[in-house]
Amino acid sequence: MRTDVTFLSAGLKLAGHLYTPDDETPGVPRPAIVVGHPGTGVKEQASGLYARLLAERGFVTLAFDAAHQGESEGEPRDLEDPGQRVEDLKAAVSFLGSLDEVDPGRIGALGVCASGGYALAATATDPRIRAVGTVSAVDMSRQFRLGADGAQDPAVVAGMLAAASAARTAEAGGADVQRFPVFPATEEEARAGGPHVYEGWEYYCTPRAQHPRSAKALTWTSVDRIVAFDTFASVALIAPRPLLLIVGRAAVTSWMSVEAFQKASGTKELAWIEGASHVDLYDRDEYVTPAVEKLDDFFAAQLAV
Repeated sequence: MRTDVTFLSAGLKLAGHLYTPDDETPGVPRPAIVVGHPGTGVKEQASGLYARLLAERGFVTLAFDAAHQGESEGEPRDLEDPGQRVEDLKAAVSFLGSLDEVDPGRIGALGVCASGGYALAATATDPRIRAVGTVSAVDMSRQFRLGADGAQDPAVVAGMLAAASAARTAEAGGADVQRFPVFPATEEEARAGGPHVYEGWEYYCTPRAQHPRSAKALTWTSVDRIVAFDTFASVALIAPRPLLLIVGRAAVTSWMSVEAFQKASGTKELAWIEGASHVDLYDRDEYVTPAVEKLDDFFAAQLAV
């Protein structure tokens, strides 16, 4: 069963979808999982899919829109603020822990893509999160600084930081909020950008998974916030709590999950989904199904009484 809910994060009202198992027994609190969405995503896309599938396996789950995005509050719109994103995840944990149907001592976190990085940062400093899993985890700072494949020319991020600074100056002078497009304008441009660019464009900009509230642009003032925030910096603090990183064998971003795994200590696992690319793990049944099975086993064991 899915219920529309709202909760506060640093004074902003966030919109979420709460999923509860159909066989829920009144008065018996269950383990719960907060699920964060990819950058530019919304709760109706990948995070909602994972939340629903895990609820079908007995967990109470919460997928929600980050502040400044989707149906959640926050101005300017389309701001990607890593600090706020981590706060959003912690606020979601607080909300779940307040529910009668949830055991507050058995809450886990799951992050997809950008939220994979944010979930690691949130878990590192919030011991209420007993276990954390990621799917196609990305640290947005590394993505912007080094590129999806880790081989980006340093001049690219230097140019983006210059543009972000110019946008701040313009806005201080009264200009409208400055934004930059996240995706190519056409299929031809997307294909020219290579497989990773194309699959992102196809997911977000075609009937495959497009949603009217999914961001197609970000504010320029997001850039310096993102570049300066290392979501992997505190990974070692997660131990002794367990960590599961799920990544596609064909994902160009897989090096980031490997790096996070290497930085982690304690109980940890890097699980490969053969044949899957980064975005395949958002919605392709043949890849999502084994990922959910792995997550189910992980959270069932780690969130046991």
